[in-house]
Amino acid sequence: MQAALNIIGEDLRNVELQFRKDLESDVPLIRKVGEYVLSSGGKRVRPALLLLAARLCCYEGNQAVPLASVIEFIHTATLLHDDVVDSATLRRGLASANTLWGNEASVLVGDFLFSKSFSLMVTVGSMDILRILSGATTIIAEGEVMQLLCTGEIDLSEDQYIKVVRSKTAILMSAACEAGAVLGATSADMQKALSDFGMNLGIAFQLMDDTLDYIATEEEFGKCIGHDLEEGKITLPLIHTLRHCSVEERQAISAVIEKDEMSLDDFRDVSGLVKRYGGIEYTVVLARRYIEACTADLQCFGPSPVREAMLDLATYVVTRSK
Repeated sequence: MQAALNIIGEDLRNVELQFRKDLESDVPLIRKVGEYVLSSGGKRVRPALLLLAARLCCYEGNQAVPLASVIEFIHTATLLHDDVVDSATLRRGLASANTLWGNEASVLVGDFLFSKSFSLMVTVGSMDILRILSGATTIIAEGEVMQLLCTGEIDLSEDQYIKVVRSKTAILMSAACEAGAVLGATSADMQKALSDFGMNLGIAFQLMDDTLDYIATEEEFGKCIGHDLEEGKITLPLIHTLRHCSVEERQAISAVIEKDEMSLDDFRDVSGLVKRYGGIEYTVVLARRYIEACTADLQCFGPSPVREAMLDLATYVVTRSK
């Protein structure tokens, strides 16, 4: 991400300050939980995308930083809710908020962040941006429900899974890019190109997350390895494996998914099958195809340091280890 940081590093620092300012509340716990999640790390990919998209479209106003903070508000709210739904204990290598303050506080602070996001959007004064971001939050919620319905479904198809990924993960990156384009008052074609770029990048991002659940260490990934499998989430490496393994192996995988608690041996058995049938490689290849699509999406913009930084950011997605 260094090329991006060279261009928008100061703006990202201002996003951090804006986030803390927007967390102001008469309820101390809201600020405590919000600042804990914010300070626990994260690469700020989503606000970075908005800032870069605005720069690419020659925006020179003062609304990019506040709007990037809104994007991070929305993302943080989804993290708080996700960890409750997933019964997660780690987030970015630290104890998750729900572990420290309980599920109730995490859900309610997440609700506060969602609600605050809408009031902050209004201050930007763009109905188009309000439409884009409010639509994205609706789709994210639908994606969460879709994922819940797919839990433990070993017959889940690749197309069905990508649909969940588009809704749950990629839509916010797409919305961030599109909002940046709206700020820059660019053409409808360029606005769509940036929206498509964010969508393709978001899908690739989630696919690489899917692989890390099987191959990274907890220190690298910042989450419990194998947690997706233990929660019954059928991600692409496993979908590919289930398509190619034997009936007996499929039954063994199904038995592990149905368990209330997964042992280390269970995880090793399933991850061994994923590696044997090329589930990791298949997922990485597909992620790279989405990144290639990102490159095509930006062809309508002339060569520039900002465009190259966005493409470098896309490449980073498929090379990261956490």
